[in-house]
Formats: sequence, structure tokens, C-alpha cells
Amino acid sequence: MMDIPLYERIFNHIFQKINEGELNRGDRVPSEKELADQFGVSRITSKKALEMLSQYKLIERIQGKGSFVAEVIPELKEMKLQKPAEAAVPKGEAVAEWRTIGVILPDFGDVFGAELIRGIEECCSLSGFRMLMKLTYDNREDEEAAIRSFVQLGVDGIIVFPGHGEHYNSELLRLVLDGFPIVLVDRYLKGIAASAVFTDNRKAAFDAASLLLDKGLKQIGFLSSPADSTTTIEDRLLGYTDACVQRGWTPKQEHIMTNLYSTLPQSFEEVNVEPDIDTVRRFVEMNPELAAFVVSEYNLSLILQEVLQSMGKSIPNDYQIVCFDSPGQHFGQYLFTHIRQNEREIGRKAVEVVMSRLHREETPLNHIVEHQIVLGRSTVNP
Repeated sequence: MMDIPLYERIFNHIFQKINEGELNRGDRVPSEKELADQFGVSRITSKKALEMLSQYKLIERIQGKGSFVAEVIPELKEMKLQKPAEAAVPKGEAVAEWRTIGVILPDFGDVFGAELIRGIEECCSLSGFRMLMKLTYDNREDEEAAIRSFVQLGVDGIIVFPGHGEHYNSELLRLVLDGFPIVLVDRYLKGIAASAVFTDNRKAAFDAASLLLDKGLKQIGFLSSPADSTTTIEDRLLGYTDACVQRGWTPKQEHIMTNLYSTLPQSFEEVNVEPDIDTVRRFVEMNPELAAFVVSEYNLSLILQEVLQSMGKSIPNDYQIVCFDSPGQHFGQYLFTHIRQNEREIGRKAVEVVMSRLHREETPLNHIVEHQIVLGRSTVNP
């Protein structure tokens, strides 16, 4: 098979038909939708092929009517049909067809992200896909630019770990509406029919809070980064609230803190950490009735631990903590009792969903990957 982007393959197909006289001057060229259906690609890909044909002055695109072979076209004998570079392979062996998946992440580290990438790469390798990756450092403009760049490169699908923010990425929404094989990981978009693979964060937070409440603790606090319409944080807050209400206690607003910023690895720096330490210290001092906390991210648990220990408090004797995620622990007990998300399976599943979309197979929008609770030194355990 040919190692060539799909949009070039469509370009070559139309070029050949014009060159061989199967399509003559003024003849209608198949539409974006027709080409997408014929080649099993997205309309973004077929649109790029038609734009490329137009740039070569082989076709004319008339708004509202379609695309037609140009009345005056270049001398085809002087134009070279685009061909892929042929790799040297042993005689008799077929050249594998490589497709490409673009992966866009805000950041990653041992706490969360590294295993996700391994899962994506593992499934890509087994399925004959190449992987391109771009980090956005939670910057909306960089995320949009990365999506545009991958589309221009002709990737076959995109996996996105969206950054935080109260507004949806316009480039992402455009691809969703165009039917491009794009899959979200870690979260979903409310009201948007985009494929997504994620943990059931509401259930996970419910389990985390229940673990503490089942120990007889009456009131527990919740700490996180801003929700900002980020479904991951919103669902974790809902799960925490569900568990409390089910046990006859409705958390007060002052027991919930969602204005911390020392989250992703790149954000875990002094400029963010010092203000968060001060904020958490005030939170703890103002709520002496709280004896335990559900914390939405591992790094924020480190902040909370630092504050409590600086106040002369003991974990887990004075305060207990359950958080989300943790770096690996090969020897001894984990620092924190935590929700472990199956990142590697999320990554693998995301690639499988991209492939299903490419083959135009029916697949659910949302794919939930099971989590588990791992006990650590931050709770009083049997």
C-alpha cells in the first residue's frame, strides 16, 4: 500500500481521471461529501484535496454549484503525479500502509498523562498508525493552532485532552460538526456530539467521599482547580456532593474550594504554589470542623499536606485525604489514598474509537473506563 496522506490520494485520483480524459473540461467533479464517502475519509480531508486541485488550476470551485474541471488547464504532461517516497523493503514483502493520529495534550507527567500516552502509542503501533504529539500547556490559542496544523498535515484522526476553560475550542467544534474523526480524552463536551473516552468522575468522587464518610467522619471538604465548565471537575464536585447528601449532610459553600492553580506539571511552580499554600491555609483555619478532604488532583494534595504539617497536624490521625491519581509506587505504601484512573486503557480506547470513526462504524459517543481506589498513608485503613 502507499505511504501517502489521504488527501493526496484523492488529489491523484482526480488528476488521473483528468489526465486520461475520463473527466473533460467543464465536467463536474465529485463533491466533498461524495469523495468522503467514496474514500472513507472525513469531509475535511476531501475538502483539502479539492482545494489542492484548485491551487494547481485543475478545477474551478463555484460557490453553491460545486467543482468543475477548469476550462483552461495546465499542460498535464509537464505536471508530475504526486507519488510517495518508496521505502526499500525486501523483495516480495508488502509495504504497510501507515495512517497518522495527532495527539494534543495540555501537559503530562508521572501523576497523570504518561500512561495515557503509552496507551495511545501502544495501540497505534499495533494498528499500523503513526503518532504525532503536541503540548499546549493549557493555552487555548496553542490548542487551536495545533488542531489546524494537524489537519493541514493531513492526519487521519485527532485525540485531544482539552485544556481548562469556560469556552469551547472553536477549531475543535468545527471538526466535530464536519464529522472529522476527533476523540476527546479525560472529559466530554456538554451539549456537543463529540466522541469521548473518560473516567466516570462523578462515580469516582462519590466513591472517594464515601470511603471517608463510611469511617464515621461527619464533615469533609472538597478542593480543586476552577471548574470553568470543565466536565471533569464539575462531575467530581457533583459526586462529592452526592455522597454527602446521601448520608444526610449537605456541604456548605465554605467547605468547597475551587480556586487553586497548582495542577498540571507545568503549573506546579513557585509562582502558583505559594499563593495556593496561603489560600489552603486560610481554608483550613476557617473550617476547623473539617477532619477530611476529597482533593481533585494529586499536586493539590501535596499543597494540603504541606499546610497541615506546617500547622503541626498529623496525617491521617488529625486529617484524612483522598485524592485523584498518583505517581507510581514500587516500594512501600502510596503517599495518598487515591482514585486510580486506567490511563493506559483510556489511551488505547481512544485510538480504537478513532479507527471506528475512520471505518464509519457505529460507536457510542461516550466511552467510560473503570477506575479503582488504591489505599495509601493518608487515611486510617483497616
